[in-house]
Amino acid sequence: MAPFPRSDARGSQSPLLKGNKYYVDTASLQFILFGLAVAAVSSLHRSPDWRLAVLLISSAAFISILAHNPLVLLPLAAFLMLGYAGLQIISNGWFSVKAWLLVAVIFTYIWLKKYTFLPHRIFLDFPYFTLGLSYIFFRVLHLLIEAGDKGPQVSVLRYLVYTLNFTTFVSGPIQRYDDFAKDQFAKVPIGLTTRVAATQIERLIRGFFKVNVLALVLNMFQSDAVAQLTLPISLQQKLFSAFEVATLYPFFLYANFSGYIDIVIAIARLLNIRLPENFDRPFSAASFLDFWSRWHITLSNWLKTYVYNPLLIALMRRNSSRALEPFLGVFCFFVTFFLVGIWHGRTSEFVLFGLLQGGGVAINKLWQITLTHWLGFKAYRRVAANSVYVALGRGLTFTWFSFTLLWFWSNWDQIHELFVVLGASAWLTIWGSVWIGAAIVLSSWEWIRARLVTDQTTIKILTNHYTRVVFATAISLLTFAVATLMSQPAPDIVYKAF
Repeated sequence: MAPFPRSDARGSQSPLLKGNKYYVDTASLQFILFGLAVAAVSSLHRSPDWRLAVLLISSAAFISILAHNPLVLLPLAAFLMLGYAGLQIISNGWFSVKAWLLVAVIFTYIWLKKYTFLPHRIFLDFPYFTLGLSYIFFRVLHLLIEAGDKGPQVSVLRYLVYTLNFTTFVSGPIQRYDDFAKDQFAKVPIGLTTRVAATQIERLIRGFFKVNVLALVLNMFQSDAVAQLTLPISLQQKLFSAFEVATLYPFFLYANFSGYIDIVIAIARLLNIRLPENFDRPFSAASFLDFWSRWHITLSNWLKTYVYNPLLIALMRRNSSRALEPFLGVFCFFVTFFLVGIWHGRTSEFVLFGLLQGGGVAINKLWQITLTHWLGFKAYRRVAANSVYVALGRGLTFTWFSFTLLWFWSNWDQIHELFVVLGASAWLTIWGSVWIGAAIVLSSWEWIRARLVTDQTTIKILTNHYTRVVFATAISLLTFAVATLMSQPAPDIVYKAF
């Protein structure tokens, strides 16, 4: 039973990319050195034209290293041309065709990603480059939606440097054009003091440690736990292994993805670009709604802006009943986060993953509406602030997210085997244990963290320059030691496959 999904569950990455781990791993030391070199060259001149040229050339070099063969880039280039042609058509006043252009871009993306609900015979039958396409898709759609009389005027060079920016090319975060342009095309760079540079280097080290030590170790334990379930061991041992399977993957995914985000945000800041944060302590969330405001923030914000809000407004215009308004919101939440789920993959596993994400958020919202109706707004607020209620909510949120991830990292055969090994009653016991265990552990951590944050003496010690230097040095040495002793590469960045 493999601990991670087969290659076709994630997308249509070209076989030509296999074996290029040295370059493809966007949290590797080579990638960091590449980013630092680009930042050094960019700082040689303060001109926005110079900075644009450096970022565009370095992004092109980065993509060429990934692809090797220019021919595999042709579909990606065609997608970019389609997006820019649509942008120019709308900017020149052809607003009536905007909807058709958006549909064309969406369908082209689905076609290039080879979603399995389309007939296989219509797909291109040669290997091509799709790495980064999902994040380019969001940027192109954003430009097309915002295009118009008051939309940004985007030249072809600015379009390319925005869509192909190597710091966000592979796995985000998803940045709006206005925010990117405000920094990248400013006449005077936002500035980079010694303190800011030191903070970014520290963040680079922390991100590298997350990906190459924490994620590696968690991946090994989770893989071992999955393998243990297939062995002839005692029921008690199987229960413990199943508990590990249920709890470890969310932490692995967080270390893997947030570590990568730390690295690219730090490199971008050294390039005088401020990327948006993508995580805000997601395991502190006391509800599934709150969780998605803390996890992959730029993705959920993008879909809330361009799916949830327009859909809710359209439905409210068609329905004048104020009593139904909250339930329209529930429906819109479901649609939005269903799309969050199916964006992650093109197979039936990810359809169910989307249903579970959308269902979790919709049920959470429906519960809030129902409880408010029963208790009244003020009483509901008091209940929602109760420490036991918050702890149980935090545990349930973690448990539901962990459960949904079975369809994220596994496939139907593996999931069937997992449940056959122990049976429904044993798994109910395991998920109940995960809920209570997560409620206790995560709430205990929140209690400890709250005490540390309010202790001014502790804050001064932890934020002291020398303490931070010692911390960065220690995790650098630990990363080097783990890499040397284990002699195996860290897992790929999971989100680069989408």
